[in-house]
Order: sequence, then structure tokens, then C-alpha cells
Amino acid sequence: MFNKTMQGYGEQRSVIRALFDYGTKRKQEIGEENVFDFSIGAPAAPAPPCVGAEIARLMRELPSEKLHGYTPSAGDMGVREAVAKSISAKFGVPMSANLVYMTCGASASLVLTLSAALAPGDEVIVPSPFFPEYGVFVRQAGGVLVPVATDAAFHPDLAAIGRAITPKTRAVLVNSPNNPTGAVYTAAEMRALGDLLREKSGDVPILLLADEPYRELCYGEAPVYPMTVYDDTVVLYSFSKSATLSGERIGYIAVSPRLRGAEALFSAICGAGRYHGYVCAPALFQRVVPALLTAAPDPAFYRKNRDLLLSALTGMGYECCPAEGAFYLFVKALEQDAAAFSERAKAHELLLVPSDSFGAAGYVRISYCVGRSVIEKSLPAFSALMEEYRG
Repeated sequence: MFNKTMQGYGEQRSVIRALFDYGTKRKQEIGEENVFDFSIGAPAAPAPPCVGAEIARLMRELPSEKLHGYTPSAGDMGVREAVAKSISAKFGVPMSANLVYMTCGASASLVLTLSAALAPGDEVIVPSPFFPEYGVFVRQAGGVLVPVATDAAFHPDLAAIGRAITPKTRAVLVNSPNNPTGAVYTAAEMRALGDLLREKSGDVPILLLADEPYRELCYGEAPVYPMTVYDDTVVLYSFSKSATLSGERIGYIAVSPRLRGAEALFSAICGAGRYHGYVCAPALFQRVVPALLTAAPDPAFYRKNRDLLLSALTGMGYECCPAEGAFYLFVKALEQDAAAFSERAKAHELLLVPSDSFGAAGYVRISYCVGRSVIEKSLPAFSALMEEYRG
């Protein structure tokens, strides 16, 4: 009677969202302070002060019809010009506003770009572990997701990626800093990936799709900008994480001006926006974006949380990926079945996401973007969970 594919997606919900909803209900039952919800990547750090100040200025200075009215489908041209100028100034790429499309966050950016780039049966390679919704986004575009295992530190295995490339490969999708592992791909790794894709590309380029909502949340050397190491690149960006605006759904697509067929791909992205109804991203927050472009996010909030949690858990005997960026700790489950471990953790009111849906077995993801007190109060529960397994 109804679309069975969509019904299936609705009934087999994202593990992350299902755990988050469980946590919301549990907090109502026993009190928010008694539930240690590490399920979803919803930042607790305060938004930059410029956000409130810019909204107040816009409310004072702009008439209602401009403040809340439609923008062009691809976004306000002044905002797109500001994004292009920022990319050019920061990374030395001669970015054009005509290749910037304002979106409802990085998810919309991915859906539109994949819809624009893929023909039925085209393959998209992704290093594993990866954000679970990548599979949904690729399938909706008629594509096939091809997971490729990473190395022991969860960094790209270039040889494995090379072996996975076939005549059907249309794109490689990377996410650095990475969700769920916190790995940050080095400049040398990204340059080597660019060299590999140049070598493997034919008349039709293999696209590099860079999903970058965590770009500024890095605890060491800043990640290389993908457009500087490979011409046929599309950057998918969101302000949800860096500016703590996850609920505002604002981001953009930036198509490299050096990408072969850049204008045609951008037209296809515009067509995908029309097809999916992803046109005219929220107007108010589009106009806040220029202020955000000059506000340098401070990852110190997340670094302190990481250091506290990493030190405490390793001291208890947990095996943890060190987390070089983003705000996730990838922790070895205390039994082979990560889902079963996650269920046992719930008895201690610990909400940890099992790794199976990320394309990896035997781990859980801990989102440490919560308030510091949540981490501090959770430590006895983590200790009790460890002792339960030891006992």
C-alpha cells in the first residue's frame, strides 16, 4: 500500500536515534542527572557569542520579508560570496560563489551531491568505520556503498582503496576528523589519496567527497583542505558541530572550481535540490553564516572532555582509540558482541552506541560532547560495568 523501502527505513531506525530516544524517555522516568547519554553528537558547548549578536542585529536591521522570506534556491548570493571568499582566503582555492550551494546541514549536502553525481549502480568507496547514514544516502541515489577497512589506527588503507576501485567507482567519501573514531587523516595520507584517484580516474573523474562537519574540532595539526590535494573534489560542510548549531540545519556544498565539469555538476546539484525539495536553506541562519566564517571555534571544551574520559577509561582497563579530533571516543567492547555490551551498559544508565552499524565490529562509540558533569558522574558507572565483566 505504501512505499516499502521508506517504511523499512522508518521501522528499522538509526541505532543512534533509537538510543537517543530511549535516553529521552529514561530521563523523564528517573531524572536527567541519572542518565549518562553518550548516544548522539549534539554539542553541549555554547554557540559562539557572535551567533546571538548577529541574530539580534539582523532582527533590528532587516525587514521581516527579507529576514524570513525565501532566498534563491541555491542560497542568498551575498552569503554564497562570503563562503567563497572565506575558502579562497583560508585555503588558497579560487572559489566561486556560483559553485556554492547553501544546504540544510551536511546530510542534505550529501544527499544532493550523491543524487547529482551517481547513476544507478555507481559505486562509492568509504573507509570503514563510517557514519551509518552514508548507506542510506548512497542507496537513495541508486548507488552502491563499498566499505573498505582502515588500518589499525583507523586511518585510510590506500592499498585497500586502490584494490576496491573498479570501472563503476564514481566517488570516494571521506570524513576527517572521523565519526565514529576521532581519527584525523594526515596531509600525507590525503595527498596520497589524491595521487591514487588521479592515477585511477579516466575520462570521467572519480570524485573525492569530503564530509567536513568536524574540520575545526582537531587537537593537533589542522587537516589539509581536500581541494588543495585533488582537483575533482566536493566539500560538504556544516556549522552544526563547530558552531554548536546542530538544530539549525545550516551548511553548504562547495564544488572545486578545478573539478572537471564543475558547472555541470553544480547544475545537477541544483536539480537534485529541486527533485528532493531541498531548496532555500533556512534564511535567517544563512544570513548568520558570514559572522560564523570569521569566528574561530575553540576545541578546548571537547579536548578537556576527551582528556578526562580517555584517562579515566584507560585507567580502568578499557581499550580506547586516542581520538585526534571530533568529539567521539571509540572504545573496545568488553565482549565480542558490541550490541550485547551496549545493552548491558544500559543497566548502568550508560548509553553507548554499538559499532556494528558503523561497519565495524566489537566497539562502542561514546559522544563526549556532553557537559563535563555528565562525564564526571558517569565514571562510577563505567567502573561498575568493567567490574561486572571482570567478575
